[in-house]
Amino acid sequence: MTLPVADRLQATYAVALREPPAGLRAAVRREIADGYDAPLRELVLGVFDSPMLTLDLRPADEFPPLPVDLLAAYGAAASETAGIAGASHLLAVRAAYRPGWPPAHEWAARAVAGAVAAVAGGTVVDVFTPRVLDPAGLRRSLPGPRGGIRLTDWMLIPHSPGADGHWFTTRGLARFGLPELRTENVPNELVEPWGRFLNGLARRLLDLWLAELAGADPAPYEIALPAVVTVGLQDVAAASGGWETLGRSVAVRLRPDEPRPGDEAPVLAVVPADDGPAGPAALCAALFGAPAHGIE
Repeated sequence: MTLPVADRLQATYAVALREPPAGLRAAVRREIADGYDAPLRELVLGVFDSPMLTLDLRPADEFPPLPVDLLAAYGAAASETAGIAGASHLLAVRAAYRPGWPPAHEWAARAVAGAVAAVAGGTVVDVFTPRVLDPAGLRRSLPGPRGGIRLTDWMLIPHSPGADGHWFTTRGLARFGLPELRTENVPNELVEPWGRFLNGLARRLLDLWLAELAGADPAPYEIALPAVVTVGLQDVAAASGGWETLGRSVAVRLRPDEPRPGDEAPVLAVVPADDGPAGPAALCAALFGAPAHGIE
């Protein structure tokens, strides 16, 4: 499976404001310098003081409207959606960086958007997923001293019911340069475990992707990854920042999927491996445990 490597990736965050703030850049720089620890502080300040990051403040009606109904469906509180709907101004925080680790465009743009909200009293929207980020959740999603993050803080796994079950398409892997993942016909009773499964698969795919990028100098135009990917309980735990000692795993096959309305990035379909369990029920049972004993 050959995947293209983009020259640059872009992060975009919106901050909904009641009124245009004065002296914003200086106040935000102080907030970053005082509110973040090394090494994240130095990374964010370096991007903030460079052409890689831009702040675009305008009256709210000069931007395309933020998807308030979708943000509510993805967990935004009524007070947050009211703040967005009643904003007089929006600030777009954009940053660009090459694919690889660290994802400086995402870390810097999210941290700066949080600093803007802290000094100006705004509501932060991650435009990519899309999702409202409360102050505590935003800070928790950023890396600690060792540079680790929880992938689940950077992606969503929306699902919608269909005639033969739910279909899932991830939203978040494209911010690292990867295609999103899609599955169809997942039974109702497997919505929660299949979401966990996709989190683990996303974590494993991202690890493979970053390992190939780290070993390439200069950056290649494309990277070959295995079409059959093994997903373990360790990957599921790591996606949420946890740890698992059991070595149980299963394999799935990834193949390019046809574009569909609403797709904003290429998509890989998740299908059974040729010699492994077939279908979400069998895969969840093999990885998490037999249904007779519950999903572990």
